[in-house]
Amino acid sequence: MIDLRGWARTSLIDFPEHIATVLFTGGCDFRCPMCHNADLVLRPGSLPSIDPSEVLDFLSHRSGKITGLVLTGGEPLLQRDVVSFLSDVKARGVDVKLDTNGYHPDSLSALISAGLVDYVAMDVKAPFAKYPLLAGLEELDIGRIQASVALLSQGRVPWEFRTTVVPGLLDAGDVEQIAQWLADQSDPARTPYVLQQFRGSQTLSRELADVAPYPSDVLRDIVGRVRRWLPLVTVRGV
Repeated sequence: MIDLRGWARTSLIDFPEHIATVLFTGGCDFRCPMCHNADLVLRPGSLPSIDPSEVLDFLSHRSGKITGLVLTGGEPLLQRDVVSFLSDVKARGVDVKLDTNGYHPDSLSALISAGLVDYVAMDVKAPFAKYPLLAGLEELDIGRIQASVALLSQGRVPWEFRTTVVPGLLDAGDVEQIAQWLADQSDPARTPYVLQQFRGSQTLSRELADVAPYPSDVLRDIVGRVRRWLPLVTVRGV
């Protein structure tokens, strides 16, 4: 059974053009210092468990009102029963958005091939040299990240890449490196790229708790620098 540890029943902002319900899975294979879902990552068992059948009943009773489901985490692709659960969701006529760290390209490809996801948001943490630091892992196979980027860039489902811009860990030059890499892997004119504002509350790394986010004018400057590579860049959370 899929391990669900959080539920926001209605959202107007998490799935483009959908009224969505948002589910959080427990557990993650990354330890990103800026993650603000520390309990989901480190202590999922401390959070209330949600019965998947309750979610499915909710979707059935709100048919035509709730049009999308967002599966986030944690890392949803760690869940062994994700295929079964999303099959049940799709059977109720609900579109699915998946949030993922991109470290499981085979599972991602299987979901796309099975028609079980309609939109994918993939976090791109950092340029290659800094990826272990931003993912919180000493050993990291960057090839798995590259494979997921290449897969999504095929355009089999709508997607976005997104980067949380963390002061002290990522600067404008780092974000520009990410944008250049993504532009090399895809059609830049078709590649949505979202820069997410950092939030210091409840971060996995306590050292970031008092770090102030970049001012909005700094983020706008970064957007201007990135736009030469990815014209569809936007900012979220400002």
